[in-house]
Amino acid sequence: MADTSHADGTEAEELFTALVGDRAAEWDRTGELPLGLLHDLGSRGLLCAQAPAVHGGLGWTSRRNGELTAHVGALCSSLRSVMTSQGMAAWTLRRLAGADQQASLVPRLTGGELAAVAFTEAGAGSDLSALRTRITSDGDEVVVDGVKVWATNAAYADLLVVFGRTEQGAGAVVVPASAPGVRVERITDAHGCRAAGHADIHLDGVRLPADALLQGHDRTPALLVTTALSYGRMSVAWGSLGILRACLAAAARHAGGREQFGTRLSDHQLVARHLAELFVAEQHAARACEHASAQWDEGSPDMVVAAVLAKHVAATGAARGAERAVQVLASAGAREGHVVARAHRDAKLMEIIEGSNEICELVLARHVMSAAG
Repeated sequence: MADTSHADGTEAEELFTALVGDRAAEWDRTGELPLGLLHDLGSRGLLCAQAPAVHGGLGWTSRRNGELTAHVGALCSSLRSVMTSQGMAAWTLRRLAGADQQASLVPRLTGGELAAVAFTEAGAGSDLSALRTRITSDGDEVVVDGVKVWATNAAYADLLVVFGRTEQGAGAVVVPASAPGVRVERITDAHGCRAAGHADIHLDGVRLPADALLQGHDRTPALLVTTALSYGRMSVAWGSLGILRACLAAAARHAGGREQFGTRLSDHQLVARHLAELFVAEQHAARACEHASAQWDEGSPDMVVAAVLAKHVAATGAARGAERAVQVLASAGAREGHVVARAHRDAKLMEIIEGSNEICELVLARHVMSAAG
């Protein structure tokens, strides 16, 4: 493969297309991505392409990385979810770690090691003030205790970026998945993105060197987690755009190649409406993602709200679009393994993760009131 750091993204897209091929349905059925594939992509820097070149990354812009994320999202949402997790971990390190910590940790993520970000708990999803995981200082060590749920990529991860409460506020600590006291329990019945390595993480008296605690700690849980969530929301938005593009392509192929009552399916007005609405949703999602990435790349103070907006527009569009695609394909698209059947499950998950629809709407409503202020 050509040097992706200087490519326009086409070589990277071609690589992903070749590596995924027709294997996404099988990965979804077995709930497993090939670990060698993930390490290979990670060592090329493609799982966190926005990481800077100084740390072995590709230094891509949000827009450039977003287009690749959409491409992968159209191929396999589970693989795209791993990209989201890896990118979110790298972004968290860049925002919260000190210079020495970044120099030590980020190259591991651009060199092939895999990472998961763990902040959700059984009693602390959207309500981050309810975090119960504790990160306690003990001399030249920190001790981590708690249980995290639904951490994407955790089943494959070498490193776990764990959010919890500290003595002064909240913080994040980098935990080797192999450390004594860590137990990663794979989720085997995920509704969507079944091969994304979702897992619960049990942390029982995990002792780590004090410098495992990222230096940007002692903040409120909400402020701390928003750092990671902003990247995650951007990635989910672009990935949801990919789901929409896959559904639109599948629906158009089917409607253009099948006849009912002597007429091509796409010429039936009610079916044509589904195709039109799919196209509208794809265009809305694309414009929202492009705007959010532009805000990100410019360093605009509106970046956080733009990411929430893009995630909300793209995720809701993908969920409704997948429904329309299944409706157009009917029994042809209602079979296990079909791209639109898989999209129907995966897209629903996009409406929940990295801030549910309801949380996104609350954030946007508060922004409206603040601006009216």
